[in-house]
Amino acid sequence: MPGALQRPAVVSHVSDLIGRTPLLELATTETGSRLLLKLEMFNPTGTAKIRMARQMVLDAEERGELRPGGRIIESTSGNTGLGLAVVAAERGYTFTAVVDHHACTDKLRAMKALGTELVYVDEGGESEELATAAREELAEEMARGKDNTIFTEQHNNPSNGVGYFPVAHELHEALDGHIDVLIGAVGTGGALCGTTRELRKLVPDFATVGVEPKGSIAFGGPAHDYYQSGTGTPEGAEIGALVDFDLIDEGVKVGDVEAFATCRAVARTGLLIGGSAGGVVYEALTRLGTLPPGSTMVALINDGGEKYLDTVFDDAWMNARNLLDPDAEREIDEILTKLRRNR
Repeated sequence: MPGALQRPAVVSHVSDLIGRTPLLELATTETGSRLLLKLEMFNPTGTAKIRMARQMVLDAEERGELRPGGRIIESTSGNTGLGLAVVAAERGYTFTAVVDHHACTDKLRAMKALGTELVYVDEGGESEELATAAREELAEEMARGKDNTIFTEQHNNPSNGVGYFPVAHELHEALDGHIDVLIGAVGTGGALCGTTRELRKLVPDFATVGVEPKGSIAFGGPAHDYYQSGTGTPEGAEIGALVDFDLIDEGVKVGDVEAFATCRAVARTGLLIGGSAGGVVYEALTRLGTLPPGSTMVALINDGGEKYLDTVFDDAWMNARNLLDPDAEREIDEILTKLRRNR
């Protein structure tokens, strides 16, 4: 993929800007090991998920399941919906997003601005409870038996994983194959497992670490509510078919407090990242110093922080949910300060 990290000067569609996202060196140890962030917020809509949104639509068209004037339906907590909203607008489809009030308000507003029809499973309610299973059931029911209508079903759609194959090629080209650890959030499994599957064809000897919120069940219980958005598998939801445990060498859990404290600490370096990305960076920082000298760890940063100014970066919101922990933030600040001196 020559020139994979160079965007074209002029494009015809917003989706032409997908991919070729940059790598940022966040931290380096005294032994030369470094943590690189794959900044997927540089995609349109500020998230990695537009990659797989486009792939799901293109593959549905190729199979003849989606034709001009058709309708796309998806259950989403926001970022997949944003990607599908862009692709639907470009290609002339109607897009219906089945959502709940757990989703970030700015994501819902953005989808609506892009022409999306929003259908709430908890219409009229203000509960912040994640309702993944209910959303999936409603989306499937809305699409059943309807002509020229597809439920893209991101959690079980193989095109989800295929949409991230280019990430592997971008990493291989940028780093000349020097990757020792790939770490990322596990929600649908598409981003981490899709990237890993393709990257293993190019770089056979690296470890993959999956991160989910405490309270999620993909790597075992106990199950409980969590506030990290767009990641994990809540109680009552099925683990997605794209979560391939054979591709994940180690699965770990990070709590909301640690994830959000990391977001806030990283922001003071000049970079805004989303809540689930905070969990990934927290885990990456805790293990960076244990790696052999000269190692390269790549963290998939699937979401920017601009959508979370009213939540993760808002003291009142954090305090109301007992998530604000200045001591945890100071600890991460100190780790970052020390590691960034080595760059």
